[in-house]
Amino acid sequence: MTSTALLTDQYELTMLQAALRHDTAGRRSVFELFARRLPNGRRYGVVAGTGRLLDALADFSFDDTALAFLHDEDIVDEPTLRWLADYRFTGDIWGYPEGEVYFPGSPVLIVEGTFAEAVLLETLLLSILNHDGAIASAAARMTSAASGRPCIEMGSRRTHEHAAVAAARAAYVAGFASTSNLQAGMTYGIPTAGTSAHSFTLLHDTERDAFTAQVESLGEGTTLLVDTYDITEAVRVGVEIAGPGLGAVRLDSGDLPSLARTVRKQLDDLGATKTRITVTSDLDEYAIAALAAAPVDGYGVGTSLVTGSGAPTCGFVYKLVARAASDAAGADLVGVAKMSLDKLSVGGRKYALRRRSPAGVAEAEVIGIDVRPDDDGDDRPLLVPLVSNGERVDHEGLDDARARLRRSLAELPQQACQLSRGEPAIETVYES
Repeated sequence: MTSTALLTDQYELTMLQAALRHDTAGRRSVFELFARRLPNGRRYGVVAGTGRLLDALADFSFDDTALAFLHDEDIVDEPTLRWLADYRFTGDIWGYPEGEVYFPGSPVLIVEGTFAEAVLLETLLLSILNHDGAIASAAARMTSAASGRPCIEMGSRRTHEHAAVAAARAAYVAGFASTSNLQAGMTYGIPTAGTSAHSFTLLHDTERDAFTAQVESLGEGTTLLVDTYDITEAVRVGVEIAGPGLGAVRLDSGDLPSLARTVRKQLDDLGATKTRITVTSDLDEYAIAALAAAPVDGYGVGTSLVTGSGAPTCGFVYKLVARAASDAAGADLVGVAKMSLDKLSVGGRKYALRRRSPAGVAEAEVIGIDVRPDDDGDDRPLLVPLVSNGERVDHEGLDDARARLRRSLAELPQQACQLSRGEPAIETVYES
């Protein structure tokens, strides 16, 4: 086990120290993770990273190495170090399950426990869900634009090495078919894909030599990269070497819609009617949509995906929304809320459901404050238990999350998947 306890900000521990000293650390508290708004022009967001979050929580304890660092750097005092040595989260966590869509104000995660136990989790929870949710939200727009054509995640070279693995996982949740990242394949069971780069062609004296080596090694079903020199000649040579059973050709530069049509005609004329065309070259959801009418069979997406396609964070925040009215055992919860200008939050323990029409179309995100919203029979509750009394109770896999996102998107109004800028697909309504 590798401790995740120091994947946090110092002020979590200094708040803990002050609360311990003033006997408020044990006060029952409810924290909520939510986004005040969606990235500019987006119509929905996607929850991703829940499984990674729960894995990280299991390892959130302060081992001897962490405690020694905190002591040597004089970050907290001795009573706080003794408290941290025994720390394990023993509270409850509810949340939107992985693959669910969310909107402004959606209580994506609710953490209930003592102030001391819950406040320590802030940075860890935010860093995972902000990153993975941003990737999944962008990826969902890309897969929607692809309209069933497979997308390959290939952004490892454009981000931090560990972020690359998390990004591959989040993209898979959002419908990507495979990843180029082998660590993601081993860790999460995501299908992997990859054949060759331009350097492999340049290594050889001729393109024919390169293609021959690749086909002899990987078989006729391989994908040949055909834009190192002359595309028309490369396609001709590739089919000559591999035969009409050549798996695919990849285009990585140029006017992709026009090239795809030209290459498709050439392949068909050569008898390679089943050879697929995959395109890459700094694609985002808009470029994918622009290729909708082109004879393209798949997309490889890198930089735009791992940077959230312009929105690298969800903007999630983690706020105390309710606490015990006093230190007395069994004291009632009272809502608390930040009232800062432009950073308002809504106090109270939240409950959430998606209000749907009799036809099953989502109409509103209904958030109950200290009360459960009324379900008229067509609605769908959104919060599920993730951790109960400190024990993980959610063990869903990536296939569950992928299926959930498909269902969640299918129930949104039709305009939700439009790429043009717009307001959230449904409004958020508060009930109390």
